[in-house]
Amino acid sequence: MLSLIQKDNLNDYLELSEVVDYNNPEIQLKARELAQGLEQVEMAKTIYHFVRDEIDHSLDIGSDEVTCRASEVLKKGHGLCFAKSNLLAALLRFMEIPTGFCYQTLTHEDGFVIHGLNAVYLSGEWFRLDARGNRDDVDAQFSMDNEKLAFSTLEEGEDDYPYIFSKPDKRVVNALSTWGSVDEVMKTIPTAL
Repeated sequence: MLSLIQKDNLNDYLELSEVVDYNNPEIQLKARELAQGLEQVEMAKTIYHFVRDEIDHSLDIGSDEVTCRASEVLKKGHGLCFAKSNLLAALLRFMEIPTGFCYQTLTHEDGFVIHGLNAVYLSGEWFRLDARGNRDDVDAQFSMDNEKLAFSTLEEGEDDYPYIFSKPDKRVVNALSTWGSVDEVMKTIPTAL
């Protein structure tokens, strides 16, 4: 497990932004519904499971539609890993749980691609969570003991960045906001931080 490095002030991990738009009424309603009556850790776990299991990964369902803003991901019910991480951040931040953005460089087809995930601040520590969505070859879990992410960086050229950013990578947001298809996004996503 990596020693995680907080890049910004803890309060920055609670900020509202254009893509982490927890001022949206649907985001607020869903967060309250999922968190009702739960303590902070159980709340985070329930919200994580919702994003991982109820919001599809666009590639897994064969959708070519691109989503980016958290409210858009919630409404459409799918997104790439980056979009899903925006939704997880929005739901958790609305419930006042500091949430950041983390990245890995992974092998993809004939090259490399950045993969997005989150880190949450619970019980005075940061824990990385990957809400990408499980499938036969992916088994990400909520764990505060041992990380159980969607992917391990085992291949030559892959990288697991220890940094926790308060904002998603601008190049990733730009790709999600610019291109009209998942295929185009996958061709233009950065290959490294």
